[in-house]
Amino acid sequence: MATTEKRRRHKEGHRSRVEAAQEAASKRRRTRTVVVVLGGLIAVILIFVAVTVTSNDEDQPVTAGNSTSSSAPASSSSTPAGVQLPTPPDGRTITGATPCPGPDEKRAIAFKQAPPTCIDAKQTYQATVTTSEGPIVIDLDPTQSPIAVNNFVVLARYHYFDGVPFHRIVPGFVDQTGSSGRPDLGTGGPGYSLPDEKPKKPYEVGTVAMASGGEKVSGSQFFFTLDPKPLADGGYPILGKVTEPGLKIVETINGFGTPSEGGEPTKVVTIDKVEISGP
Repeated sequence: MATTEKRRRHKEGHRSRVEAAQEAASKRRRTRTVVVVLGGLIAVILIFVAVTVTSNDEDQPVTAGNSTSSSAPASSSSTPAGVQLPTPPDGRTITGATPCPGPDEKRAIAFKQAPPTCIDAKQTYQATVTTSEGPIVIDLDPTQSPIAVNNFVVLARYHYFDGVPFHRIVPGFVDQTGSSGRPDLGTGGPGYSLPDEKPKKPYEVGTVAMASGGEKVSGSQFFFTLDPKPLADGGYPILGKVTEPGLKIVETINGFGTPSEGGEPTKVVTIDKVEISGP
């Protein structure tokens, strides 16, 4: 009897130990699963932050050197010591409806309203962006993003981009410019945002597109693409593409950036002027 009872207790103890070991193994598996899932989510978030081409345009018109925002945008932080980005020249504010610019327009940097349609989307336009590092010619494509291209042409003819620096340069990714307010913080726009015009073809090396803050497309900030892969999800209306000689200038400018999401420039590079050829 004693022997039978001893065997029973032994079996129960063995069974308890097996069950405890199985439960411990199950807990370890659940813990590993949670760690893997959390690690994957963190990696996705970090990748998204690293590749997003953002802007911090303001909803209200701003003048050169001022911003209605008191917080730094996600797209840029303060520049490194020794690099002072210049404030673009001052300009006038158009308080009523924005007229299509004439041939001798004075510089304007703030607008109450987005411009009307001033271009013929069936025509061919080119933009020559003269920078402190050399000229970059863009074949504009109104068939891709007629609203964005029209807006770019109008701002160029109002001399909006004259004196504006490249405020975000991410090596191997993009050269970003078009901030008229506080370029050291990547803030400032013409006073309005643009609708999202979905790309009709893939982004490529040399693609020029509008920056986006996620919920709205910038009214003025645009970028030159060196690596199109992170842009595959879209959200950046395409203005056109850089012609072959200008790619060398784009690459040269890209060498003056820092490998961070903010892409703080290590050298001041500015747009001297943007000239539009076409009707």
